[in-house]
Amino acid sequence: MKRISNSRRSGHVSAACLISSVLAGFQVVAASAQEKIDRTVLPIQEPKRPTFSELDARKAKAPPRFEVKAPKGAPNVVIVLIDDIGFGGSSTFGGPIRTPTLDALAQSGLRFNNFHTTSLCSPTRVALKSGRNHHSANAGSIMESSTAFPGNTGQIPNSVAPLAEMLRLNGYSTSAFGKWHETAAWETSVSGPFDRWPTHQGFDKFYGFIGGETDQWYPLVYDGVTKVDPPKSKDYHFSVDMTNQAINWVKAQQSMTPDKPFFVYYATGAVHAPHHVPKEWADKYKGQFDKGWDETRNETVERQKKLGVIPANTRLADRPSDIKAWDSLPAEQRRLFARQAEVFAGFLEHTDNEVGRLKKALEDIGELDNTLFIYIMGDNGTSAEGGFVGMYNEMTYFNGVAEKVEDLIPLIDKWGGPETFPHMAAGWAVAFDAPFKWTKQVASDFGGTRNGTVIHWPKGIKEKGGLRSQFSHVIDIAPTILEAAGLPQPKIVNGTPQTPIEGTSMLYTFDNAKEVERHKTQYFEMFGNRAIYHEGWLARTIHRAPWQTANLPPLTTDAWELYDAKSDFSLTKNLAAEQPAKLTQMQALFMKEAQKYNVLPIDDRTIERMNPTVAGRPDLLGARTSLTLYEGMQGMMENSFMNVKNRSSKITAELDIPSSGANGAILAQGGRFGGWSLYMKDGKPAYTYNFLGLARYTVAAPEALPSGPATVTLDFAYDGGGPGKGGKATLLVNGKSVAETRVEKTQPNIFSADETADVGIDNQTPVVEGIGIGADTKFTGKINKVTLEVR
Repeated sequence: MKRISNSRRSGHVSAACLISSVLAGFQVVAASAQEKIDRTVLPIQEPKRPTFSELDARKAKAPPRFEVKAPKGAPNVVIVLIDDIGFGGSSTFGGPIRTPTLDALAQSGLRFNNFHTTSLCSPTRVALKSGRNHHSANAGSIMESSTAFPGNTGQIPNSVAPLAEMLRLNGYSTSAFGKWHETAAWETSVSGPFDRWPTHQGFDKFYGFIGGETDQWYPLVYDGVTKVDPPKSKDYHFSVDMTNQAINWVKAQQSMTPDKPFFVYYATGAVHAPHHVPKEWADKYKGQFDKGWDETRNETVERQKKLGVIPANTRLADRPSDIKAWDSLPAEQRRLFARQAEVFAGFLEHTDNEVGRLKKALEDIGELDNTLFIYIMGDNGTSAEGGFVGMYNEMTYFNGVAEKVEDLIPLIDKWGGPETFPHMAAGWAVAFDAPFKWTKQVASDFGGTRNGTVIHWPKGIKEKGGLRSQFSHVIDIAPTILEAAGLPQPKIVNGTPQTPIEGTSMLYTFDNAKEVERHKTQYFEMFGNRAIYHEGWLARTIHRAPWQTANLPPLTTDAWELYDAKSDFSLTKNLAAEQPAKLTQMQALFMKEAQKYNVLPIDDRTIERMNPTVAGRPDLLGARTSLTLYEGMQGMMENSFMNVKNRSSKITAELDIPSSGANGAILAQGGRFGGWSLYMKDGKPAYTYNFLGLARYTVAAPEALPSGPATVTLDFAYDGGGPGKGGKATLLVNGKSVAETRVEKTQPNIFSADETADVGIDNQTPVVEGIGIGADTKFTGKINKVTLEVR
């Protein structure tokens, strides 16, 4: 494809030349001279500086300034990545949820109905922005479940330079907004290293959250590597905030440097749990899901056929046997589950609306036509991690606690608001992945990996409203962008020889819907679910359902299936018995690819791997049993803090109490949906253990502390006998026991994916209700130090 030049910049481009023999080798980096630069070694090497014999500067001519510019005509690039939504969710691909922004881009761009991800968030993101397979980038699973084996360590190697760094070193301005989830779990503290934070992975600007999810009402936000408080505004929502930041950055960048192309990576936390959305958006779907997930699947497939995004002969895959038929459910369950879907649908439409605001901003500044706008509807299939009945608090999933319908029904009217951290029933995940059977985490089914994608680029794509069905994968995005920008794949970046890009540019499809498929082979693997695609065939095994976290079968006993994916879009006709030789050939190919890309050995553990000791990855604090903390230490993420779970612990706070008394948080970890806090209320020290927001255990001193020095201690004696057990909490003042209580149960695996440990304040949502929220919880006395010990 011929690259299209940017007319808005062409007037600013001057002719290039090589200066005289006195300056031999000194290249003028003006527009056309870019072709003479070796862009395979980044950063681009500066030419040798000339020397002069002239004494008087007035009599000499200075050489042209060395400056790296993007190739002439290189487009702006925007990647939009939505979280946890599958092929059958958006209206653009026949789903029941309105996505007018994606619809509009598809009508004037191209739909891709055979585009795949890895089936899980961190792996997809790393693969997307590097052009290499996720195991090649050490991202075999999410960062929090990484292990010691190559392919799974969670540390992106320097030999896998990200696309953003390639573009930045070739003259682009670069920015990232929203979800990151690509930093090794033990590298998230103030001590760094920051090599795998966004601003060290090629982005000039980052505004968003580092982990896998965040509370949309009270997010943990970083600007670069600095934790910041989000704006205080009525009805604050992170999706709106990150969009405002992205729009402001693009406008400012183009205002200051209109001839410099930009790259924006816009990755929403939506629609990953928690499903947080303003009530009016959820209410737009009132009653629309009363029909249930079975009928929703049927209707979606019919719409998909009418749109032409699936073949007319596509069969709807069977629902997983563990998911109950909608008509078999009691009325109260149907009412609860319908509301869960309304909230989720409103969440996605609200998110698409925010993408629309970004798109309009590009139109307003005249840059949309020359922007390669890639809108990927999902980093994997829709999530079934909500279990069979959904969750008021998603953290129950990670702690092995099953929520009950009778406890959830009273929360229907609050679902999606600040008082919930919700997820929906798995039946809806299957519905929003139609016409496929499985969901997120199932890398061996297209329900887990196939994500509708739209590419819009008026200056580079002639056809409007076209459909492309060549097999493509998330590793194809980076080479597509490089080719569109006229950039070679670099051989060396920042002094490190590079692992070659493993994806295939999709640019060949832009002008030819019938062009022969070029990405011919692709392995898939996640937590034991594995498959191999090769020239239209798919061999796979379903090792585990996404709701299975224990009692898994041995990997060697997995049964393999075979499908002709060219003629069987939804994988409903298993040909393994008919073509055993073909299946054997495909299995051998999987093992070859798995060894080549560091997929082996396969680890099917999920929640157990959240524990670094079990998983074998580094733990920032290692074997330390004592941690001294000081006032002002905030935003300590769970993987960068002392692990107090499933063991005894002691907190000793050395305080100065003013004459007016003291209130507020002394040391807190977690928040409204799980955690613990040592604090003062009405001048009295107290401690609360918040078990998943379902139960709170509090011990408080009977008397307020007098002014002057005071030592407040909380001793927690764990019962032992396994994870998640209870214990006795004893509160001491100046070494004297003043109160004690039983904590009946504790969280065994995780307090929160985004709430942090804080000294002198309880950021985001509070562990304890009644002492305020955010800045209101700031301790009003003086904290000299806090010592946390475990035993």
